[in-house]
Amino acid sequence: MTSDKKSYILFVFLLVLIAINIFLFRFDFKSSFNQGLTFAMLDVGQGDALFIESPTGTQILVDGGPPRKILSQLALVMSPFDRHIDAIIVTNPDQDHIGGFLDVLKVYKIDGVFESDAENDSKIYQNLKAEIKNKNIPEILAKKEMRLDIGGGAVIDILFPDRDVSSWTNNDGSIVAKLSYGTNSIMLTGDSTTLTEKIILEENSKQKLKSTILKVGHHGSRTSTSYDFVKAVSPTYALISDGKNNKYGHPHQDTLDTLTKFGAKVLRTDLLGTIIFSCDRMGVCEIN
Repeated sequence: MTSDKKSYILFVFLLVLIAINIFLFRFDFKSSFNQGLTFAMLDVGQGDALFIESPTGTQILVDGGPPRKILSQLALVMSPFDRHIDAIIVTNPDQDHIGGFLDVLKVYKIDGVFESDAENDSKIYQNLKAEIKNKNIPEILAKKEMRLDIGGGAVIDILFPDRDVSSWTNNDGSIVAKLSYGTNSIMLTGDSTTLTEKIILEENSKQKLKSTILKVGHHGSRTSTSYDFVKAVSPTYALISDGKNNKYGHPHQDTLDTLTKFGAKVLRTDLLGTIIFSCDRMGVCEIN
């Protein structure tokens, strides 16, 4: 190969490299000035992982799914240059909610961890707690009446726990919160059970519980999503995070029947993959 040909190939290669970098820079620049709310239910198989980005760019990860699933999904909603997440919320310490957080901590800088006082003696949970401590990440106990202002008019209100749940089952003690932005709101239920739902119903008005979107509790299990709770929330959309052909039979038909009875449109990760809502300042949400 002649030196002129080598120089030409090198020149073309550099042009391609520059073009790629310009594209990635523009993508990152656009993301950093996002003017709406992004909410994504990430397809992590049989588990839960929710991504939230406020209009001002604050990023929250609610649960991390099982191990080795989350990073490829975060790449769908985050810039490749972004290696920072403002906070993670651990709704309960079961593996299908926390396994991916160990992967996240290897790649991303995390500013804070919100969790209930539910505990787990599993090795993966103990490893996660140790890693959080090693990285000196502040741990905050999530309690009812706590409000997280994530910027641009978006807020997360903690509805449960309202008491010490350290002796409760992990599902009963799951964090329940409501994300609100403009006229739209999303009920975040973790693995909460009908027991948890009953307490929340007793302590909150229907107006406070009414939400555009319901993140269906416990992957659509019949142990959650009671008739009275769905009636109070009255969602337009019901999102279910579940794995294809999972051994638990999620979502259960009883749950689907309840959601259908109230006219909720059911969206499932096992059928659709990652589900992304983009909501603008006027309260209009588009689904990807």
